[in-house]
Amino acid sequence: MTGIGVISPLGNDPDTFFNSLERGCSGIVELPAPANTPAGGPTVELPRNHIGGAAAFDGARYFPAPKLRMLDRVSQFALVAAAQAIQDSDLVFDDLGRQRAGVFAGTGMGGAQTMDDGYFTLYAEGSARVKPYSVLMAMTNAAASWIGIEYGLLGPNLTYSTACSSSAVAIGEAARRIATGDVDVMIAGGSEAPLNYGTLAAWDALKTLATPDPDDVSTSCKPFAKDRTGLVLGEGAAMVVLEDWQHARARGAHVHAELIGYGLCNDATHITRPSVAGQAAAMRRALDGAAIQPEAIGYINAHGTATLANDAVETAAIKDVFGPHAFRIPVSSTKSMHGHLLGAAGALEFAAMVLALERQIIPPTINLHVPDPECDLDYVASGARSGVNLAAAMSNSFAFGGTNAVLICRKGLVVSRRGRAHGKPGGQM
Repeated sequence: MTGIGVISPLGNDPDTFFNSLERGCSGIVELPAPANTPAGGPTVELPRNHIGGAAAFDGARYFPAPKLRMLDRVSQFALVAAAQAIQDSDLVFDDLGRQRAGVFAGTGMGGAQTMDDGYFTLYAEGSARVKPYSVLMAMTNAAASWIGIEYGLLGPNLTYSTACSSSAVAIGEAARRIATGDVDVMIAGGSEAPLNYGTLAAWDALKTLATPDPDDVSTSCKPFAKDRTGLVLGEGAAMVVLEDWQHARARGAHVHAELIGYGLCNDATHITRPSVAGQAAAMRRALDGAAIQPEAIGYINAHGTATLANDAVETAAIKDVFGPHAFRIPVSSTKSMHGHLLGAAGALEFAAMVLALERQIIPPTINLHVPDPECDLDYVASGARSGVNLAAAMSNSFAFGGTNAVLICRKGLVVSRRGRAHGKPGGQM
């Protein structure tokens, strides 16, 4: 992996994002009312749990007005994160390179803001004049398509939607496509922008959202804690550049990490209830694919949603796979700081895992003050750990619908030149 790009509640570039993780910062805030509904419409009452991991992001900074009118927030995030990743990789696509490069992206909800705005216009305002580009903005494959168009990438372009594991699946499948020799380079990851009134109300009705902490809403997400009350939605994107090893070595690329294992399976038991057996199977498949022993894993970035069911099940699954070694592995949920990005969660947490390997710093699980007896692993609750000796790490992504995806990386083996920027992800696109 030679490039990383991040838009998140903790910063809009990889360095700011990981530095915030290391410091144990929270990007969870109280959302404004009404939450992202069209200005000037009827007053609406927000769901009681109107908190979220909000990204400080203004699309007008990155896109000219005519283009911005065609981009849902989810595509804006993806395009900027992809630009960062390509700049970081120092890739310049020539005609042959474009033939052998593609895009795999994951999202759970696609253009949710466009859909919410359209329904608001129709049903609340009583107008049939929705945005003319609504279909193109809302379609689930828009983000991946725009990235392909932006760079003229002529290889495979696919969108994966497996709920909360979507972007982890996209990254794993992109790596498989490279392994078959079909392509040399894949831009992979995910994007999500769910912080609108309709999405918040729907998740609130499902009764999975955390109760806002009355003293400090930023501490409301409490993975693995006895007093956890549920997940907090977040928004953002993470995109990475995956390259064939020989391709990266030939151009002297800086390798952040090597993706060596990918495990994918389905619970096939229940639409929402997690399964110890399913989660454990995905971890084992990733270990088998990586051809390493469980004891080689030095850190797990957990799915860790802070729901009562997931955290206990994931803990049990880790113990099932790793046995006694489970109690020696640092396990953390960065969702405690950035919230749950749904379809983009796997990619953002994959980026966190890769940066942890590269910097040899394990990010913490914050807000874990009251341990749950069923969650009895080392959750790095007392702050980030630096100076560790990490050779390999795992990132877990589990989903409603039962699709489990696990990614394993080891430290990058080649570090040579660092190229300079191509393109201007800090300016307009």
